[in-house]
Order: sequence, then C-alpha cells, then structure tokens
Amino acid sequence: MQKTYLIAGGSTGIGFALYQQLSDAGHHVIVLSRERHNLPDSAEHHVVDFSDPALVLPEITAELNGIIYMPGSILLKPFRSIGRADFLNDYQLNVIGAVETIKKYQALLSKTQVSSILLMSTVAVGTGMPYHSLVASSKGAIEGLTRALAAELSPNVRVNAIAPSLSDTPLAEKLLNTEEKKQAGKERHPMKQIGQPEDIASYMAWLLSDASKFITGQILSIDGGMGSLRK
Repeated sequence: MQKTYLIAGGSTGIGFALYQQLSDAGHHVIVLSRERHNLPDSAEHHVVDFSDPALVLPEITAELNGIIYMPGSILLKPFRSIGRADFLNDYQLNVIGAVETIKKYQALLSKTQVSSILLMSTVAVGTGMPYHSLVASSKGAIEGLTRALAAELSPNVRVNAIAPSLSDTPLAEKLLNTEEKKQAGKERHPMKQIGQPEDIASYMAWLLSDASKFITGQILSIDGGMGSLRK
C-alpha cells in the first residue's frame, strides 16, 4: 500500500538516502529543504530554510503517514568560546524547526490510521564528549520532546528518535575530509567503521513501517556501539 511521507531535510545525506528507500518502495515522499541538491526532477520539493527564525512552511493537504525531521548541525567548539547566539541558532534549527513542522502538519497525521513522527538525536546526548555542548544541548531537548509527544499522541501517532554517531554525510564533511580523520573516526567505534547514510536510513524506514507498530517513545541508537561499548 502506498503511503505518503514528509521529510524535512531530505535532499542530502541520511535524509536523501531515506527519500530514495521510501520512493523505491513505492511511497510518495514530500521533501522540504533549502535546495533540491540530489533530488530528481520528479520529486515533490518545497524550498524551506529551517534555520530562519521567521520560518515559513508550505501548505500541504495530503494525508501523511509520517513526518521525519532531519535538519541539524555539528558545530564543535570549546564551551568558553560559544556565545548566546550560537545556542539560539542551534536551538532554532534543531528544536524549534522540528516543533513548528510537527505543529504545522500534525492534523494531517490524524487523518490516517497508522502514522509516525521520527526525529534525530545524537550519540553525544547519552555519552558526554568534549566540544559537543551545543549539539548535545539541542538534541537533548529533542529526546525530551520525543518522549513527551509519544505519551501525548498515543495511540494514534508513534513518536521515536534515532541517535546516530559520526556518519559519512555532507554535515560531517569537515570531520571526515582527510583519510587521517576518517581512520580516526573509525577507530572510535567498536565496529571500526563510520556510519553510512544507507544503513541509518534503512533502520529509519523500518521505524516508519507497520513492522515497528509496537515501538514508541524510544531513542534508538545507531552508533556502531560507540554509546554503550568500550574496547
């Protein structure tokens, strides 16, 4: 059965990999992002800048089976050098953008029998890491939002979040732009590899499917063991 999904930030990285997998499975996918990037001409795309405090979201009337919010940032800096504006900008992109997107399209989810909201956290929330205070703060808010919404919207809407580690995406380009950095990233993971967009997207597609209908209010780690193992 064809379903309709809305992906905020679905034109690059993990979001684009998820777009591809859902589209290949025969589903209709609506993408909101600043640019089309890798999207084919046939994709339904709306230009949206989720970092803009005056966020404007398009009118959509389709019944939705899922809302997926992917925009995020990785700004690693010593805490002493992070200003108020840095925290506000990061919170706008990671949290307020997600809140506004869910509020805008929540009513479309209620029209379907099976629907889901999927958000993005990070391994850095559950595992303290130097220079991660910005992303850990905003994604920590996402984890709290996930659990609160899961309770409030059940049983009609499932709400989950995934917490990946370092992944080979444009967002992490500065952290992986040399072979030395890539090798160091691999060594930090018990699985001795860096996450690939397709692997993470496959797990997300499963979380959106009926196969995971008994799962809600969870923060699910896809981190190569980084958050829970020591070797």
